[in-house]
Amino acid sequence: MKVVVAHNRYRQAQPSGENTVVDQEIAQLTAAGVHVLPFLRSSDEIPSMSPAAKALLPLSPVYSPRAQHDLTDLIREHRPDVVHLHNPYPLISPWVVRTAHRHGVPVVQTVHNYRQVCASGIYYRDGHVCHDCRGRFIGVPAVVHRCYRGSRAQSAVMATALAVHRPTWRTVDRYIALTSSISDHLQEYGIPKDRIVVKPNSVPDPGPPGPLGDGFLFLGRLSPEKGIGLLLDAWQRHPDGSLGPLTVAGDGELRPVVERAAAARADISYAGRLDRDGVRAALRRAAVVVAPSTWEDVLPTVVIEALANGRPVLGTALGGIPYLVGDAGWVVPGDASSLADALPVARAGAAALSAVARRRYETTFHPDVVTRQLLAVYDSLSRTFPERTGS
Repeated sequence: MKVVVAHNRYRQAQPSGENTVVDQEIAQLTAAGVHVLPFLRSSDEIPSMSPAAKALLPLSPVYSPRAQHDLTDLIREHRPDVVHLHNPYPLISPWVVRTAHRHGVPVVQTVHNYRQVCASGIYYRDGHVCHDCRGRFIGVPAVVHRCYRGSRAQSAVMATALAVHRPTWRTVDRYIALTSSISDHLQEYGIPKDRIVVKPNSVPDPGPPGPLGDGFLFLGRLSPEKGIGLLLDAWQRHPDGSLGPLTVAGDGELRPVVERAAAARADISYAGRLDRDGVRAALRRAAVVVAPSTWEDVLPTVVIEALANGRPVLGTALGGIPYLVGDAGWVVPGDASSLADALPVARAGAAALSAVARRRYETTFHPDVVTRQLLAVYDSLSRTFPERTGS
């Protein structure tokens, strides 16, 4: 089987779990015997573009001539069975769906965010969940609030692209929703349920979990939507030392807040940004991982990392977190009082859920399981549209 994997990589200066997911998926598919044809662009290419290319850049979310030309050449040369699209913005554009269909190739898209509706893709603005553009043909609120890259002009282009490509998205042959909440989002957008498959991401198997550690771990971007402020508020409602240690790992705009909290309490430590070995060591030392997002987080990879290492998760009931946690932890409303009440419960119950967490990873998020699901999606398109594949 030949599969074109199309993805516009996010800038290196903006760490992206989505880039990592695409790279891992390409490796997993290749290991499974799939002939992967990468069709990748990177936003890091933009500064080196010619003046003429930069002049056309504002139009690329709607239509990117270069991307359509290159994809056409790739399809004609290799005759793929499927085009699998991830992020199309800004250099690929959703028009690749139309290009693939014009050449008789079905299209799968993995939905990593809410950008069918929301210009920023995260349903979050000014410190709160925002659905102002839902149900609108053109997302005027996104323009007013400069939701895309802080620019009213760029937000207007993105809002226009979302309106223009509403019919395009309705022609995608199969959607991969990372969680049940993304499936609900797509159905609300108008995608029939029978064209949506719930298939999460995976992380590499770290091997059998070690003995449970002590205390709590927050691992992620130190930004308002990731909930580090919420966690610190909840934590400070308990006496110093009563919950065991809290380790905070990551970096971001709220780093000074974390550093002040660590200086004020003996039970909070700030570990900074960790490499892969550091992440594994931090997970081994912890008993519970906290995912206190305050936005409708699609699929925080840290939850799957925790489950893989046999660590139960305490998360907020937003976005994909309840689906990910399942029976391997605790999910609470996204307010400081509820989170504070849940912290001692999680500390007391962590040991009983360690094996449950690892089992959930093995049955739902292991690379072998997830890759089989993806291959089944491709195979279903080959059987449903035999006249459109390999042509």
